[in-house]
This record gives sequence, structure tokens and C-alpha cells, in this order.
Amino acid sequence: MALGALDTSSEPSADNEILLEFPDNRLLIDLCGEFDRNLADIEHNLEVQIVHRGNQLVVIGEDDIRQRAVDVLQSLYERLESGRTVEAADVDRELRMKPPQDLPSGGQLEMFKGGHVEIKTRKKLVEPRTDAQKAYVQSLFAHELAFGIGPAGTGKTYLAVAVGVSMFITGHVDKIILSRPAVEAGEKLGYLPGDMKDKVDPYMQPLYDALSDFLPGKQLAKLIEEKRIEIAPLAFMRGRTLSNAYVVLDEAQNATTMQMKMFLTRLGEGSRMVITGDRTQIDLPRNVPSGLQDAERLLSSIPKVSFNYFTSRDVVRHPLVAAIIEAYEADDKA
Repeated sequence: MALGALDTSSEPSADNEILLEFPDNRLLIDLCGEFDRNLADIEHNLEVQIVHRGNQLVVIGEDDIRQRAVDVLQSLYERLESGRTVEAADVDRELRMKPPQDLPSGGQLEMFKGGHVEIKTRKKLVEPRTDAQKAYVQSLFAHELAFGIGPAGTGKTYLAVAVGVSMFITGHVDKIILSRPAVEAGEKLGYLPGDMKDKVDPYMQPLYDALSDFLPGKQLAKLIEEKRIEIAPLAFMRGRTLSNAYVVLDEAQNATTMQMKMFLTRLGEGSRMVITGDRTQIDLPRNVPSGLQDAERLLSSIPKVSFNYFTSRDVVRHPLVAAIIEAYEADDKA
């Protein structure tokens, strides 16, 4: 049986084994990882055994799980054949995601042909690591207004900014506007030192961090100076019409209902808008409803508005973050 560039024996050496033979031993070494770390991750997650013999791998396990391991190994090897590297994050992504399926062609979704989702920026190629992230990225390209709702560490803001940079450098939008509600956590803005920029920049820092991952420092500084990239508190959006822009509202759970309505009605011709938030981290004063929850309730029936949801299974930070989120969720249900 042949799988892409891999050869598997038509008659496994045992009922629960599949033999894979790799034509390029150097790529096989990269596939296995340092001290066979990548193989160990696949073994641990799928509960299979992988034996490395020369330019061959023997995958041992139950039928469905064994075949899943073969699919993961095939996909990673094809990645290496295309000239890219295989890091721990790539192994994690292949283990988390279902096998790719072809998407309808046409428009910007043509970039997803073959089922693979990649976001090209100036500094790096960004790839979703879970099925929920993949669906989210597809929605960002397909819809003019999209919501990403879920816990911290699931890539809501990071992927939204990556898509914004991709659309900007390909000419689909003329500018990027990133915003957050400046909600105090124990301190009033007026009591912080410096001018208004100094006061609000700490709230905006995660947005600066995301941009710096995708654009070279000098280019980013120039674009900010030219106001082709804007990072501003939500209050600064009032009265504006945002045309031909890619607009992100981060931490939207801390926007009031009136602020959310104000922001959503800024959407102008040729623009796209992304709203991200975590309903479990509302910092608004008691009895002040969250605009994110109201928007979810009021807009979910509008066909051209997409809602994408994440859970602790989509956390791509340290594994402990997922465990912490699950512990708090369990306590809330108790």
C-alpha cells in the first residue's frame, strides 16, 4: 500500500503492525526529532508503539489508532519534503486536527485548497493547531463580521491579527485597526503617570506583541507612524466610519452593551471586523452587562455573522493552562 512518498508493506509483519519505508533517510531523521522526541509524542498521545529501523518505521497498535499514527507520520514527512521544518508545535497540530478535506474553491478561500490552512505574514507562516482554530481562520477570511469566543490561550487574538496582517500585505484592506476596552483592574487611568498614550499602552501591549510577531520592527513602527496600523482604546472609536480596514476588538467581554453597539456600527465599506473575548473573564462593574454576551444573543441568527467557539481543548499555551481552565470550569458547575 502506498501513502504519498511513503511505502508501506502490503503484508504487515503482524496483525497489529504497519511497516513504513522512507526514501530519504535525512528527512526521516528530522521526522523522528532529536532523541526520537517526535515519535515519543505520537506514541504517548495515540497509545501506539513506533520502532525505528534504518529508513523504516514500524507502527504497532490497534487498527484505527495505528492508521491515525500512519496519517500523522505521512503528513509530517510531506511537510519536510516541501522544505519546511517539523517542530514540536507541528507534531501537536497534526495530533489535534482531523485529516484535511478539500474546501470549495473561489475567492480568498482558494488559499485553503487541499484542506491546509496557512496564514502568510512578513515574518512567519502561521498554521492553526486545532480544528476549532482552523474553522475560525476560515471564518475570518469568509465573513465580514466574525466572533471568536473562548478561554485564554486558544489563539483568538493571535490568529485574528495574523489574518489582518495577511490581508493588509496582500492589499485586501488599506489599514489595520486594533482596539481593546481600557478597563481598570484596581487602578484608575487618571492616576497612572504620563500622557494618554502612556496610560493606555499597557492595556494595548498584547496587540503590539502579536503585531511584532508578524511584521519586522522597522516596518511596524513606520506603519504605526503613518497610521496605517492603529492601536487604540475602544472609546477612541466613537464617531468614526472604518472603511477598507481590518478591525479587531479584543477582550470584548469588557465592553458594555452601548460600547459594543457603537463599535459594531463603525463597520464601513470594504472592511472586516473581528470580535474576540472570554465570557469567564468579565471585569466590568457588578450589574453592568457585557456587550459581548448581548451581541452573541442578538446577532447569532444573522447568516453573514459567524460565531466560533473554543474550549480548553484548543489551548495552545503550556498544557497546565488547559488543566487550570478545566479546574475552574468544573468548580463553576459544582
